[in-house]
Amino acid sequence: MENVKPRSRKKKPLGLKGLAAIGSGTVAAAALIAALVYLQTGKQYEKVFFPNTTINGVDASKKSVEEVKKSIASGAQNYVLSIGERGGSKQEIKGRDIGLESVFDGSLEKLLADQKTYEWLKHTKTPQEFDIGTLIQYDQDKFESAVSGLDCLKDELVEKPENAHVSDYVSGQGYHIIAAKEGNQLDPEKVKSGISEAVMGLIPEISLEELGAYVKPQIPADDPQLIEQVQTLNKYANVTITYSFGNEKKVLNGDTISKWIGIGEDGKVYLSSSSVSAYVKELASQYDTSTRAKNLKTSYGQTVRITGGSYGWKIDQSKESDELAELIRSGQSQVREPVYKQKAASHGDNDYGTTYVEINLTAQHLYFYKDGKLLVESDFVSGNESKGWSTPAGVFPLTYKQRDATLKGETYRTPVSYWMPFNGNIGLHDATWRNTFGGTIYKTGGSHGCVNLPPAVAKTIFENIAAGVPVLCYHLPGTESQTASNGTSKPAETKPATEPTTAAKPTEAPTTAPPTTAAPTTAAPPATKEPETETSAGAPSKDGEVGPGVSNSSGKKKTGPGVNK
Repeated sequence: MENVKPRSRKKKPLGLKGLAAIGSGTVAAAALIAALVYLQTGKQYEKVFFPNTTINGVDASKKSVEEVKKSIASGAQNYVLSIGERGGSKQEIKGRDIGLESVFDGSLEKLLADQKTYEWLKHTKTPQEFDIGTLIQYDQDKFESAVSGLDCLKDELVEKPENAHVSDYVSGQGYHIIAAKEGNQLDPEKVKSGISEAVMGLIPEISLEELGAYVKPQIPADDPQLIEQVQTLNKYANVTITYSFGNEKKVLNGDTISKWIGIGEDGKVYLSSSSVSAYVKELASQYDTSTRAKNLKTSYGQTVRITGGSYGWKIDQSKESDELAELIRSGQSQVREPVYKQKAASHGDNDYGTTYVEINLTAQHLYFYKDGKLLVESDFVSGNESKGWSTPAGVFPLTYKQRDATLKGETYRTPVSYWMPFNGNIGLHDATWRNTFGGTIYKTGGSHGCVNLPPAVAKTIFENIAAGVPVLCYHLPGTESQTASNGTSKPAETKPATEPTTAAKPTEAPTTAPPTTAAPTTAAPPATKEPETETSAGAPSKDGEVGPGVSNSSGKKKTGPGVNK
């Protein structure tokens, strides 16, 4: 039998198309396998929750409903809430003290059933949280009791917050802002709400500070109105007013001003007008001299104390109060004199200075000193004593001076060349109708109250005196003179003015006329009807002794200066 060799078969190469077909099949198979694995993996989430799932604060990732229930129940049974307070203290509320328990109503089952298992992959990176309010509950009464029993809510332990506010005035420093105090007072409702939320979420710890449960001060230190108040208060209190009274100084500063200022109900800084006025009134009582008695060392060597009159310093309290208040409000410090209604020659014990008219009503003799030197002296005739027209004692400023005036009263009309009033309608003037002066003429033949002078003396005084110069009228027992003179003035060089000393005890100079109002120092005041003055070129009476105060009637009562009506 003949042997037959088998034929050999050679495989043909697949080529590109063949390889592509194989590759496509492999990918498809891999994709199918991957899909099956994904779906199979997702199928497990039919019974457990997706990764990164939190339910009521409990981690439910890959846990079944029962496992989640157990976690929640366990958390409720052993739950303790730590409550952090301001300052570091802590308090606790235990679940069992508030009747905390689990409550399951099918919500977990529904939540699991609603999961779309094919979406499991995206939840590996995307967390999800659920809050189901019915999973746990507590006894409301026990909860209220537990919360209200916390030490942090006990009234006796509460420190209320304090608003930032303005400090008291500190001498030399002024005012500043005192920072707000936080205290530890809590808002009970915020505390309850925060604790309830923590309990329902089984959160183990909360901070009352982070909850914003503390009552906050209403006004912080950076409050714009508060800053403005302090700035204004310091503006007022930093004012220094230095009052000058001659060589004496009176300083007003914040130590006093701080007692006059404050903050009103409207939040505005105020300056008490009544306090300012009271201060100026006190200045007036301390430095006004217009109502004070004057000590004069007379040309006779004796010292008299003269009461009455209106001469001296007198503060205009109303105007000075207004100006002082305005200076304080504007924050302006300055050295100043107060606003005066009336001024005097100098400050100090004797304000009449060294230029004045000295009138001794007892001796019926006067002296006129100018700048400390005797310019003229002379006898005179004053008001008629027997008719009640005596010239009053006191110290008065010369009101004004007038050339060629006519003195008028009910029974007389007398021209004078030199008219110098100093006490209302009482004044110095020439009396050409008189031949004699001094002595006791005034007792029965005196004037209506004016000081009658020899014409030459009146002229000398008129030419050297100015409005405001003091006229000092006094009585000095023991200096009476029984002898009248023709009124010739005595030499001006014989006596310098003497300063008051303490060697002689002052003699009280009484007043006999009612008090008069202060006369202005720069202009003639409105005159009363008796006597009046008018410009006149009339000549004196030829009878010589006829004039004001010289009666030629049969005893009818006359009226005029110095008369006590």
